[in-house]
Amino acid sequence: MPSPVINGLSVDVEEWFQVGAFEKVIARAQWDGLDSRVERNVRAILAMFAAADVKATFFTLGWVAQRHPALVRAIADAGHEVASHGWDHQRVFTMDPAAFAADLARARDALEQASGQAVTGYRAPSFSIDARNPWAHDVLAQTGHAYSSSVAPIVHDHYGWREAPRFAFRPLANCALLEIPVTTAEIAGRRMAAGGGGFFRLLPYGVSSWAIRQVNAAGRPAAFYFHPWEIDPDQPRRNDAPWRSRFRHYTNLAVMAPKLERLVRAFAWGRMDELAAREAAWVDSAPAPLPAAA
Repeated sequence: MPSPVINGLSVDVEEWFQVGAFEKVIARAQWDGLDSRVERNVRAILAMFAAADVKATFFTLGWVAQRHPALVRAIADAGHEVASHGWDHQRVFTMDPAAFAADLARARDALEQASGQAVTGYRAPSFSIDARNPWAHDVLAQTGHAYSSSVAPIVHDHYGWREAPRFAFRPLANCALLEIPVTTAEIAGRRMAAGGGGFFRLLPYGVSSWAIRQVNAAGRPAAFYFHPWEIDPDQPRRNDAPWRSRFRHYTNLAVMAPKLERLVRAFAWGRMDELAAREAAWVDSAPAPLPAAA
């Protein structure tokens, strides 16, 4: 029997109040006065992963690492990868190249000091590298990042780069930087998000399971993500946020942890840096540059 495809498992480490859904109702100046729940939630995730004997990548905000260095060290000590989610969840397309480089440097310094690991991976907040800011990959390469997982090759009201390839690609000519898009599936010739987060939480488990099996059946790995606040049904409620934002943020929080436990035991998982190394070999062995999916 052939070995199973090893998928990439990742956690975007941020507080419940740092999400895009609340960016217009909770100011950054208020953050330090709000109920911090990230440590409790991440430690629950670490226990879940240990019980399932899986390793993952924790794309962590520098803001979180500065305030919870022992938590970041615990992630590293458990054998997981600590990677960058930027400093404070500012979307990349709201910055210019100089500001983005400064954000990356500040986050990396906090993460490396806390973890004792070299940080080589990056995920943009809200998958905010797209057709609006192609310069972002240049900045990532210039700042020494080996890979990024910052592109969502779909159409979405908050993000998305529909023309991007579905699987790993090199966004820059003559440069080793690798981009690993979050997973999508195809149904009836149409592309659908299938890489985790709200899609996994809101839709039935079978949808995500089917999508990962579809990708794996083609010999390709899935890149899956979720957030610590998604397993926390007791987090504070913000009734001043727009209805759509509240629906997306709070729906099915109570069922997320059991669904995740089922998922991590159903498929083979590994760290994103290890996935990037395998995908780099796959990209380099391709007979021709990979075209964007239709």
